[in-house]
Amino acid sequence: MTDKPNTFTIDDREVDIRPGETIFRAARRLDIKLPHLCYTPKPGYRPDGNCRVCMVEIEGERVLAASCLRQPAPGMKVKTQTDRAQNARRMVAELLLTDQPDQAHAHDPDSELWKIVKRQKIEAGRFPRRESAAVPQPDRSHVAMAVNLDACIHCNLCVRACREVQVNDVIGMAGRGHLEKIVFDFDDPMGASTCVACGECVQACPTGALMPSTLVDRNNVFTTKPDRSVDSVCPYCGVGCQLTYHIKDDKLISVSGRNGPANENRLCVKGRFGFDYVSHPHRLTQPMIRRDGVPKHAHDTIDPANPWTHFRTATWEEALDRAASGLKRIRDRDGSKALAGFGSAKGSNEEAYLFQKLVRIGFGTNNVDHCTRLCHASSVSALLEGVGSAAVSATFNECKNSEVIVVIGANPTENHPVAATFFKQAAKRGAQLIVMDPRGQALKRHATHMLQFRNGADVAMLNGILNTIVTEKLYDEQYVQTYVEGFRPFCDSIKDFTPEEMAPICGIDADVLRTVARKFARARSAIIFWGMGVSQHTHGTDNARCLIALSLITGQIGRPGTGLHPLRGQNNVQGASDAGLIPMFLPDYRSVENIDIRTKFETAWGAKIDPKRGLTVVEIMDAVHADVIKGMYIMGENPAMSDPDLNHAREALAHLEHLVVQDLFLTETAVYADVVLPASAWPEKDGTVTNTNRQVQMGRQALPMPGAAKSDWWLIQEIGRRLGLPWNYTHPSELYTEMASLMPALDNISWERIERESAVTYPSDAPDQPGHDVVFEKGFPRPGGFGKLVAAKLMPPDEETDADYPFILTTGRQLEHWHTGAMTRRATTLDALEPGAVASFSRGQIVKLGIEPGDMVRVTTRRGTIELAARQDDTVPDGVVFIPFAFVEAAANLLTNPALDPFGKIPEFKYCAARVEKVDAATRVAAE
Repeated sequence: MTDKPNTFTIDDREVDIRPGETIFRAARRLDIKLPHLCYTPKPGYRPDGNCRVCMVEIEGERVLAASCLRQPAPGMKVKTQTDRAQNARRMVAELLLTDQPDQAHAHDPDSELWKIVKRQKIEAGRFPRRESAAVPQPDRSHVAMAVNLDACIHCNLCVRACREVQVNDVIGMAGRGHLEKIVFDFDDPMGASTCVACGECVQACPTGALMPSTLVDRNNVFTTKPDRSVDSVCPYCGVGCQLTYHIKDDKLISVSGRNGPANENRLCVKGRFGFDYVSHPHRLTQPMIRRDGVPKHAHDTIDPANPWTHFRTATWEEALDRAASGLKRIRDRDGSKALAGFGSAKGSNEEAYLFQKLVRIGFGTNNVDHCTRLCHASSVSALLEGVGSAAVSATFNECKNSEVIVVIGANPTENHPVAATFFKQAAKRGAQLIVMDPRGQALKRHATHMLQFRNGADVAMLNGILNTIVTEKLYDEQYVQTYVEGFRPFCDSIKDFTPEEMAPICGIDADVLRTVARKFARARSAIIFWGMGVSQHTHGTDNARCLIALSLITGQIGRPGTGLHPLRGQNNVQGASDAGLIPMFLPDYRSVENIDIRTKFETAWGAKIDPKRGLTVVEIMDAVHADVIKGMYIMGENPAMSDPDLNHAREALAHLEHLVVQDLFLTETAVYADVVLPASAWPEKDGTVTNTNRQVQMGRQALPMPGAAKSDWWLIQEIGRRLGLPWNYTHPSELYTEMASLMPALDNISWERIERESAVTYPSDAPDQPGHDVVFEKGFPRPGGFGKLVAAKLMPPDEETDADYPFILTTGRQLEHWHTGAMTRRATTLDALEPGAVASFSRGQIVKLGIEPGDMVRVTTRRGTIELAARQDDTVPDGVVFIPFAFVEAAANLLTNPALDPFGKIPEFKYCAARVEKVDAATRVAAE
């Protein structure tokens, strides 16, 4: 026994006992690395103890103990290196090796199993191998993953990866005795199962039984070993997963997840298998200038593999001179208001900062915007108004502390898959998950309540809930008195919105509205997540105002497990907004119309700034049609696919006198360019990004740029120089340092710190202190520290259905594709998984239309027509058609309504009136 009451010994070394820690983890603290196969010491994985390669001897006990399961007791004496323990571990490994393919033909010769074999110098051969007829056959049915169950040891790690970490419930065990095996769904081939290709099982597998297809040949033999690895961040959604690129001969061969704060090693299909777009044959590798005499037409199409019908190659000098001189000519002739710029939320913070600086002092205008205008502008508007900050009040990881979780107008299993894993885990833990959305979704299976309300009736439903909280006095009176303004007027405004009055409007029973209101208000901790189903309406700001009110009056904000969290769309939409890529705000959301703020930036930048706010995305297109804006610089955005009413947007782009496009591919927007500048993909650059959690993270260059392509920040600087700006930046770190000096949100977060720590959450109180996962503990960054309540009245969508257009059209993303598809449609695996445009209908609607799934349908609105295949999807309500917007061959935004929210200036992508017809020979002739 030791003298200390809460310690034990491992190999005669004293160790303190920590709550919940196993002998295996305690040994790791002493750098004693026991072998492991059925357990992985990574977040989210519980020990199972079935492989027995981690056995240790405990003094006084008859049998050996599995160290991954066994927790120590005071005074316990553990021995890891006794002959008995070592022989037992060695025997287990030798038995497991017996049925493995030999190492020369192994699926993964560097797997954890083969490492154990090598360390213990084991040779197979003493025990008989199983008969060849009993060896499972390979399964290559999945485009991204190879299944080789001849290497499977039944450790169940893949089962836990699928069921407990990602919570997708696809992988299980079937059979008995020696016939037991891993199965997908009901023993389906992996490619025919409900697998969502997150690849968690592949990353967890310790033997090579599950492998990325890129690392094995058609015979499932390992072929490619990386020669280096680079840590970075995923370039897709706002979750901000950290990952590691594995590279050979400067080619990206595979990707694995890292233990970042937002993902804890997890990835989704895009983050794991969606990177070969960087080497696609369509990549722009040299500057191009529009050929003389080739006009622009609104309906131009150019084969991105053969741009030479419209463009010619140019030197960098010629291209940059042509790009800048056209912008300068318009500025000097027509004034600064004749120019505009679209920056990118897919690039780095440094690029966003430099781009908005270029537009403001190089062009002389605040006509600068980016995709936040098309996704969460209304959320930003409401949050700034209500709580004084546009960022989330709590990270999505805080759901681990939540008793109630509300997810409204979001489909995180498709749009934020890794964030969704935390929601699903919280529900399994016992949290009440309340999902609110007109469409059904995968989270419904985990929800205690699914409020599938009528499209466009968000405010009615939320006001019914708010009315219950007010009339039943479920609000937190002390919190309201201390931190909230406008409560009494708000109560007066909400009194008529009873659940009985709202139920027929929103389609949710009054009793359900009351139940949800009571559960949310009475919870010890409740948090709200929302997506573009809330924001992309003409009443999007009002939707967000209701959610803010719900948190404020119940005091469900500023504490662990509580808060407001708009799930941000692209990988750096939070950071790009923070950096000032918005027409009315300088960096850190400070009004460009405030003279004191403007003076500070003018002093720092050595130039004057236009004192009037600029135009937003859709307003800029309208101004092009009005011959006000005549020149544009577009970096990494694709308005010819992302804007509403694409005919209008494309006509505007064709109408421009001078357009400069900087991108990876000849996008639908670049078709209208006068100069095209080949830019850098995310794996080819250094820079920081800020995810939806307010976590500033470091992206690192892993690959060389192809051909003559250049870094985006370098291109922006070269344009600026040619416009007369004395810039001489040499590295993104210099841009970050300048940006951080002007942004209080980034205080105490230096480039060096991010590089060292990989991720830092803002705000941070000191250089050596972690950032705040939860903010607003003691009030809000508004006058007096008060949150502001703003009542929302019922307002119908801008365009209602009628006899001519009886369907509601709503749009969104798919799991496999992102934004306008410029990257994901060129990623082999992603495009193979979801290769074509579809229009989704309910089962009943399919019958009413007289069609079969797969039939072609024509969808028409007052703005345009597209034809695409029908898909049966019982998550879609009757009378609704859902169309993803990543497919140029059937661009959903040809149909969508450009009507704007009056506050956030965001278009109404989520609701417009449509007509649907079956496409056959007769209707096609009639249409033509």
